[in-house]
Amino acid sequence: MSGTYSRPMGWTNTLKDIARAGLRVERTRLEPLVTLRATAGLALSGCVALWLFGGTAAAGAAYGALLGGIAVFQRSWRPDPVLPVISALTLGVTSFLSYLTGGYLPLFLLLVALWTFLGGMAWSLGANAGSLGTTNAAVMLVTVTLPATITQSLGQAALMAAGGLVQAALVVLFPIRRWGRHRDALADALAAEADYARRLRQDPTAPFTPGPFAQARDAASLSARQLRRRPAQLHGARSLAERIRPVLASLADPALTGGHQDGPARDRAHELLAAAAAIPDTAADAIRRGRPAELPPQALAAIDIPPGGPVLTGAAEQAATRLRALLRDVAETARGDRSDTNGHSDSNGHSDSNGHSDSNGHSGDSGDSGRAGENRRPDGGDTLVRPPLREEAREAVRTVRGQLHHDYPVFRHAVRATVVVVLGDLIGRALPFGHGYWVPLVALLIMRPGFSHTYGRAAARLGGTVVGLIIAGGIVQLAQPGPLACGILSVICGGLILLFMYTGYAPVQVAASAYTVFTLAMAGVGLDQSVPARLVLTLIGGCLAMLAYALYPSWETPGLRTRLADWIKADLVYAATVVRHYADPTRQSARETREAVLSARTSVLAWRNAVALAEKEPVRQRGLSRTAEAGAEQALAEVAHITMLLEAHLPEPGSPHLPSAAALATALQQSAEDADRAVRDKLVPTWEPVRTALNAWNGEDPGDEADRMLHRAGPLLLTALDELSTALEYAAPPMTTTGAPPRAEPAARS
Repeated sequence: MSGTYSRPMGWTNTLKDIARAGLRVERTRLEPLVTLRATAGLALSGCVALWLFGGTAAAGAAYGALLGGIAVFQRSWRPDPVLPVISALTLGVTSFLSYLTGGYLPLFLLLVALWTFLGGMAWSLGANAGSLGTTNAAVMLVTVTLPATITQSLGQAALMAAGGLVQAALVVLFPIRRWGRHRDALADALAAEADYARRLRQDPTAPFTPGPFAQARDAASLSARQLRRRPAQLHGARSLAERIRPVLASLADPALTGGHQDGPARDRAHELLAAAAAIPDTAADAIRRGRPAELPPQALAAIDIPPGGPVLTGAAEQAATRLRALLRDVAETARGDRSDTNGHSDSNGHSDSNGHSDSNGHSGDSGDSGRAGENRRPDGGDTLVRPPLREEAREAVRTVRGQLHHDYPVFRHAVRATVVVVLGDLIGRALPFGHGYWVPLVALLIMRPGFSHTYGRAAARLGGTVVGLIIAGGIVQLAQPGPLACGILSVICGGLILLFMYTGYAPVQVAASAYTVFTLAMAGVGLDQSVPARLVLTLIGGCLAMLAYALYPSWETPGLRTRLADWIKADLVYAATVVRHYADPTRQSARETREAVLSARTSVLAWRNAVALAEKEPVRQRGLSRTAEAGAEQALAEVAHITMLLEAHLPEPGSPHLPSAAALATALQQSAEDADRAVRDKLVPTWEPVRTALNAWNGEDPGDEADRMLHRAGPLLLTALDELSTALEYAAPPMTTTGAPPRAEPAARS
């Protein structure tokens, strides 16, 4: 067997693909009402400041309002006014400090370097924190060009902060689609589950898509105040969806239950899967729109027991019974009929909307408490309570400190950004164009921790700048608008910046460049001064950003093995946890299983994100061939699928112990540790502990249904693990000096 080696793209082809991606306009849903509200805040802030204090004050207030409006569009699960308030307060502090140090170049460069480094490290806390940190560093570069005394500095900083606070006030006074992002996240998870049910009808081993469920879980982390105000439709549906997931897989795939392969039983399973697609789909649409669901009668009829009695038998009928109960709960939640949201079970023992255990001991989301930094709700519900601000701050400091290492991408990004901003500021000051701050500003706004994001934004910035300057310059040249008309046009362009926030960086830059031209024209700056200078300074800033990444990169490709090792370990720990609870069923089984599921889900999403980034990098040695990646993914997906089938039939607490399961669970746990070390050391893992545990089963006569399912699952798990080892035997081709890709040689086994 030989591994297929895909030659990595060189710099030329890579840059072409990234440039095309950066210039692409995404077709997505726009937010015209939110844009109109934010544009009104921009116009209000600028006009009031212009009337009271003059043009310079108006520019500062409008800039603060623009950044506050941008903060509204950040994808955050916090209440909408929070980010504009944070943006306003940090903007005021940043602008005041830049005013104070602007007259002393060494002190200013030291301060802007510190601010840029901290802003770069903020990316370790997420995209919102990283964007906010980058914006604050950019504000320093802009506001320092406005001369002012200390008193004027305080006033100007206050006006900038006031612009952001105006946006926050408008959000409170004129709310638009409250809980919209939370509704969308939950609806996306339900729609993904419906799609999973449809795919299972065609392929009983179809892979589960974890991304929407991870996003819905993030959206469920709420503050105490949000919990009190949360709409009823957002109660409990996520935990129901999580519990439906393994039941669907078990109903579709009879590999462990030994049930239906064809005939009436198979048809009945397909009917239930069709209902499991229709009901969550309808519930998703109702939750997204905030109205009661009108469920299809055919789907509701399908989940009733047929007049002739159950068609399925054994474990398959148990799965069908559980699915019927869960789908009824989803239907009631979508219709708003469920009133038992305080932690009480109904008469049939089914879980309430807060995720309490059903009669079989399965919990909705009882493992959610396993994530650090999150608390359980006092009543024991499934909702995650966001910790107090002080605890969040401590956790943020610990996270940032953990990233202070030269091998970590965020740290390298912070270093790159700091050096480029200082160097760009010095270059801009030496150029004869004026407004030299544009060089470091452009470079800073382009730079991101990832290669493709940085280079794609560079292409979008340059392309958008050219188009925006041409359009705006043509309007100014042909129409000769006065100051008032230029002010109106600048407000319109500010609104377009906000409207295009979700469509890509290039459209935003078109509007931003036009905004700059109209703002300068309003101040009396001619086209001959603004347009050529902006083009040259943008080009210099973009080149600095790209050159910095090329000289001090943070490639994702060398870390693929580490990501794969994490995924292998998480999947095997998940399998060991489930099998262990066959050996000793307890009331903690569901909680521990959920924690293992979450860990495996996090690992697979991290792996897929790393692979997506690595595919766009011009790195010559991937460390893993494309064939090895695909083979490993397929094998690990099979491990997860078999484990999910077992998870669907976890024994009830107090059920008889299965001694054979204890040995297999121990073997899987040991293999998880061994495989993790082997893959990191570029060795092929072996599965002798698992093989030994399964060989000890020879001659055993399985007892009850749970024992029979376990005896079917063990060999299937070992087969999938052997396929994983086979894929990793040809993980990386040796380096050659010829142009042809070599035949891959097997790697050593651990």
